[in-house]
Amino acid sequence: MRQTGLPNPLPRLFLRLAGGALILALLGGCASVTDGADERDPLEPFNRAIYRFNDAADRYVIKPVATDYREHVPRPVQTGIANFFGNLQDVIVLVNDLLQLKVEQGMSDFGRIVYNTTFGLFGLVDVASYLGLPKHDEDFGQTLGYWGVPPGPYLVLPFLGPSNIRDSVGLVGDIYVHPMFQGLITDESVSLGAVALRYIDLRSQLLGASRVVDEAALDPYAFIRDAYLQRRRNLVYDGNPPPEPRDDFIPDDNADADLELELEKTPPASPTPDKGHP
Repeated sequence: MRQTGLPNPLPRLFLRLAGGALILALLGGCASVTDGADERDPLEPFNRAIYRFNDAADRYVIKPVATDYREHVPRPVQTGIANFFGNLQDVIVLVNDLLQLKVEQGMSDFGRIVYNTTFGLFGLVDVASYLGLPKHDEDFGQTLGYWGVPPGPYLVLPFLGPSNIRDSVGLVGDIYVHPMFQGLITDESVSLGAVALRYIDLRSQLLGASRVVDEAALDPYAFIRDAYLQRRRNLVYDGNPPPEPRDDFIPDDNADADLELELEKTPPASPTPDKGHP
């Protein structure tokens, strides 16, 4: 096997995927920005094209496989797989806890990793949750947001779905820190299979959500975009985001005076007789 600077080529594959999408987005954005577009989504024509590609791939390949996985793999096995990959994800969470100076949360997540890796049979059983150590959600995109990096334009990545410029850059850090890309699995075919299994497992968990989107949203693209941006904003601010500025509202110092003057000119309405008591 040819030796490279990384344990296996999968990190380079994902980095090229994210980097290529960023470059295409920037190039496409130069010609795609239209008047009246959502300011959060100046690359909307490009993003909608990637969304249609992802939707077709999901509809005809990924979703059927995820549905079969959900229906035919025993539920305890599914739970064990989700717990195993969740335990690996906790390593990324721990690193970002420390980068965001969340020491107490970091100690809790370190305990999760220790308990689930040892007593939980390498993460197959989520022992830590039963011990009162809750699972958290942190990543490098959130860390960049914590330190004031703006999200940048909304961006749809091939196969990976909704993102933005900041989260796409943060994806690079997530990939390099993930234990699966740091020698935990050295065989390339096994590593690729693990990535595919994780992808299908995550997709199977979203089957119910995708049905809601298909049935309830008039424009699924806009629905997913708005939901993603709101969720990421909440995560960056730990569920307590500051109020967003209302650019469409310009206060008028004379508005109250004009309203009072208009009310003075308007005669009071005559009382409506009670039909029950003539």
